[in-house]
Amino acid sequence: MAVYIIAQLKFTRRELYDRYQSRFFDVFRKFKGRVVIADERPQVLEGRFERDKVVVLEFPDSAAALEFQESAEYAEIAADRKAGADAVVILARGFGDKS
Repeated sequence: MAVYIIAQLKFTRRELYDRYQSRFFDVFRKFKGRVVIADERPQVLEGRFERDKVVVLEFPDSAAALEFQESAEYAEIAADRKAGADAVVILARGFGDKS
């Protein structure tokens, strides 16, 4: 069953985040995922959303998601994301997955 890495970002140093973003797809394409959402203008329907961007990445399973998240290639570019944005990042199972 599919799993999703969901990130909510608040930019703190946009130039560093932009550098991360410019390198992201070169790294990401080596893994078994796909970008579902990358929206810098999400429409808030309820509650408060004090972030600038939402990203949803889909993977076939938790192992594939963690392979990407914990890879040396991603860690190298993620330093710029961490320096350029405050983030909440979660891993969530797709609907119907009991594992």
